[in-house]
Amino acid sequence: MAFVGTFTGVTARAESRRGLLSTARPTVSSSASSFVAPAALKRASVAKHAGGMTMVEAADTVVPAALLKQTGDDFKDLCINSIRFLSIDGVEKANSGHPGMPMGMAPAAYTLFQNYMTFNPKNPNFVNRDRFVLSAGHGSMLIYSLLYLYGYDSVNMDDLQNFRQLGSRTPGHPENFETAGVEVTTGPLGQGVCNAVGIAMAEAHIAATYNKPGFDLVDNYTYAIMGDGCVMEGISGEACSLAGHLGLGKLIVLYDDNNISIDGNTDISFTEDVGKRYEAYGWQVINVPNGNVDTDAIAKAIEDGKACTDKPTLIKVTTMIGFGSPNKSDSHDSHGAALGKDEVEATREYLGWKHPEFEVPQKALDHFRSKIDEGAEAEKAWNAKFAEYKSKFPELGAQFESGVLKGELPSGWEAELKAYGEGAKANATRKLSEASLQVLAKTIPNWVGGSADLAPSNLTIMEGYGDFQKATPEGRNLRFGVREHGMGAICNGIVLSGYNLLPYCATFFIFTDYMRAAMRLAALSQVGVVYTMTHDSVALGEDGPTHQPIEHLASYRAMPNINMYRPADPVEVAAAYAVGVESRKTPTIIALTRQGTKKLENGSYEGAKKGAYVLSDNSSGGAADLCLMATGSEVDLAVDAAEELRKSGKTVRVVSMPCWERFELQDESYKQSVLPDAIPLTKRLSVEAMSSFGWAKYAGSQVSIDTFGASGPGPAVMKLFNMTVENVVAKASAL
Repeated sequence: MAFVGTFTGVTARAESRRGLLSTARPTVSSSASSFVAPAALKRASVAKHAGGMTMVEAADTVVPAALLKQTGDDFKDLCINSIRFLSIDGVEKANSGHPGMPMGMAPAAYTLFQNYMTFNPKNPNFVNRDRFVLSAGHGSMLIYSLLYLYGYDSVNMDDLQNFRQLGSRTPGHPENFETAGVEVTTGPLGQGVCNAVGIAMAEAHIAATYNKPGFDLVDNYTYAIMGDGCVMEGISGEACSLAGHLGLGKLIVLYDDNNISIDGNTDISFTEDVGKRYEAYGWQVINVPNGNVDTDAIAKAIEDGKACTDKPTLIKVTTMIGFGSPNKSDSHDSHGAALGKDEVEATREYLGWKHPEFEVPQKALDHFRSKIDEGAEAEKAWNAKFAEYKSKFPELGAQFESGVLKGELPSGWEAELKAYGEGAKANATRKLSEASLQVLAKTIPNWVGGSADLAPSNLTIMEGYGDFQKATPEGRNLRFGVREHGMGAICNGIVLSGYNLLPYCATFFIFTDYMRAAMRLAALSQVGVVYTMTHDSVALGEDGPTHQPIEHLASYRAMPNINMYRPADPVEVAAAYAVGVESRKTPTIIALTRQGTKKLENGSYEGAKKGAYVLSDNSSGGAADLCLMATGSEVDLAVDAAEELRKSGKTVRVVSMPCWERFELQDESYKQSVLPDAIPLTKRLSVEAMSSFGWAKYAGSQVSIDTFGASGPGPAVMKLFNMTVENVVAKASAL
């Protein structure tokens, strides 16, 4: 089919970049053999011109035939359009989704998967596979189409036809826990590329730890596709800056530079030179001027990226969103909605696609599925290499098999942690956390982590285990810099890397506000990161209300699938870390004090792991007159207040409740043993130096702080907000 198109010259190009061409879109006749080219083709033509094609800058310019012929390789076009039209058809059937990005990035995705990525579709967890992250998660039909075409069992044709429907394995945005072959959950822009940084860090660390001369046991790349939105989100700058500093040479990111966002052309808000920014980060930057058709340039860019071993690589692939759509390409019209029946037919005609919806030509499918045997052979070869490795390095081989491949924890780790907690003296819980980290560092080789530039305050350095730096990736202390949000997303990537690393990360509890989106994705993605969060209340003192958490405990208790711990003493701190280590599918926050706390006389490691337990009760049958319950440093207040109340003849039960979520997992019998119905809500008082929100479930009255804090010495601030034994006694006596 021959096509001849026209469009206006320089002036109209400027107008098109302002999004003005949507008012003058051409139409395509279903019976015509030619069409008036959409203005959307202009930018690709200009890019071709920059690559050496002579163009005439006249009022009307003919679109070069080479552009309309796509790649110039009919079979390659068949394969690329198989990806395009599965994506188009999936979105169209759902009448929901984002077809434009898969249409524009299909050539790049095909080139990457077909020619450069190592993976085994029949074992998505093959440890030495190349990892792929679709950071532009709104284009999820791209990854689903690829998984189907390459023969992953997780996505079949029925799933493609039920895109975005309940019960399918093709949700609106990629979910690692739903679809095998999807490495990380993406959708919130910028998160995925940060996950990719974490995966690349994990690869570098494991490789440095286990690889030996002649045995590159871990030798794989991390690839990602991100879009303009990912680049605009600040989180990507945080993580990519760190990636450049660390020289992650096996991280290659393809940037879909299509100049379109939901609001329209990015010229209205985003005109920086992204390439120069990434060069400043320390990345190699490669430009592919025409990613719509120039697969040779895409291939060369990937090869150059792999050849650069001391820097991550950004491949800036200039594409046309919705490529092939005569009326909606190069427009936000193809960004967030189905093309529509008429436009789908017009696109089929323009690209010469004569197949009905969801049909893949057999020769194309056979070509894609050839990667099944190729991937199986790659895994077989790796298994043989590993067998030889184990014979030459038996101790490391056993550690790799147990810790990296199987995710097993070493024997004795918890016994040492518990022994530390039970034997330690009273201190600030952040100091107790520091000692717990040393125990875990010694007993669990896969334990890695660090702080967002607050290590001296968070007390998170593992002594003797070195820093992960460009020259020393075997180091286990991670230096994140002042990049809380990036830190959270990087740790998600470390967990999801497939190497069974156990990361912790740290900052002040208040600064979880900077990283909440990444923490929510950890909970959603079933990622067991441990968050060491110090300076947990107004008692931190002089830094004042900007640094004093109030609503934070309540907000994380409201978040599904997250353990929110606030331990009171050495035993409870050790128990909180044990839960964090064991909870591989649930993240754990541990909120820790700056100020000193007492060691509880009847502190219980097992009780703390269960989330709540009875510290003391002077009643004879468990039906005490009053029940005081508290967390963290306020447990001391409850214990002391109970002693005063008992002097007046009251029977009082004191409950330490470091983690509501763990308590709610216990059976009814245990919950009744701690908070029996015999003590009604009206006789229960909670004590916590934060918001009262949520406590009404367990206690009818609260001693709490429901305003912002104040700047001053910690004890004075606590007294200002009535966090005193006297106030607790008075409130309890009035019940």
